[in-house]
Amino acid sequence: MPSAASGYAAHSAQTPLAPFSFERRDPGPRDVAIDILFCGVCHSDLHTARSEWDGTLFPCVPGHEIVGRVTAVGGEVADLSPGDTVGVGCMVDSCRTCASCRDGEEQYCEGTGFVGTYNGDDPVMGGHTLGGYSDRIVVDRDFVLRVRHDEADLAAVAPLLCAGITTYSPLRHWKVGPGHKVGVVGLGGLGHMGVKIARAMGAEVVAFTTSPGKRDDALRLGAHDVVVSKDAEQMAAQANSFDFILNTVAASHDLDRFMRLLKRDGTMTLVGVPATPHPSPAIGELVFRRRQLAGSLIGGIAETQEMLDFCREYGLTADVEVIAPDRINEAFDRMERGDVKYRFVIDMAPLRAG
Repeated sequence: MPSAASGYAAHSAQTPLAPFSFERRDPGPRDVAIDILFCGVCHSDLHTARSEWDGTLFPCVPGHEIVGRVTAVGGEVADLSPGDTVGVGCMVDSCRTCASCRDGEEQYCEGTGFVGTYNGDDPVMGGHTLGGYSDRIVVDRDFVLRVRHDEADLAAVAPLLCAGITTYSPLRHWKVGPGHKVGVVGLGGLGHMGVKIARAMGAEVVAFTTSPGKRDDALRLGAHDVVVSKDAEQMAAQANSFDFILNTVAASHDLDRFMRLLKRDGTMTLVGVPATPHPSPAIGELVFRRRQLAGSLIGGIAETQEMLDFCREYGLTADVEVIAPDRINEAFDRMERGDVKYRFVIDMAPLRAG
């Protein structure tokens, strides 16, 4: 029988998130029941809760950067036990049979499309999935990650389940490493992880920001250099010098300014999704240097596990501000103003205490 859960939900695009009681399924044979310890706050959560993207299903319980403790497992789960520390990211299911799923790229599922941790079609309970702004969750074993970081780091691990994999996956796919000059555009929740991960991969890292005041922080995070992207002279000095640029900015902006910084055969990959389209890039910036403009979406489950293990090996976590669940609306407002360094994380202890 389903069991009670508590969380915070938006009941419409115009109302703040509020306490919400609902039901989670009991674990099936392949399921893992998890008490949620921490859940990161992603800008996607805000966009969805406020219906700034099409298709929000209400009531909406956001949250897809989950770290928790296993409380029960189904009879067919042999490799996890109660007490294990685990993570759940942006997906809780996919078709499992299409070419992308067979290749371990479930985020590009061509069958049903991946099932989001929230706001997706719930294949078991019916209705739609409800996410990590809650005290507990039940997830198919195939979509549960092992977390091997130290206990003291768990709050700062939570954003790795989205911000970490969103930046790790393109850096890994385009084989960033020693000898590469890499630019990271934007120094927010995604960008600060991009800087850390690219540096750990051995690249020369340049952070691009519109805020001169972020220079010291970018260097602290691991950038070798910082360029103020509004400064034409600083930008011109970087022309034709980058092997790869990771563009994390989710606002519409001029891509050509960054495309012309790429070497011949260089690639700029977009991971931010703006509410309105970017201005169309000039074809000449692509054609005359054989440059590539690409996109990337999170990562598959195997790659997400690889990312978590990589971050554990190199001592990487997100820079976070931990909040109580009842501060989520304040966090949304501050996040919209850019007033966070660099990720809010909800401590779910008050919800678990009832």
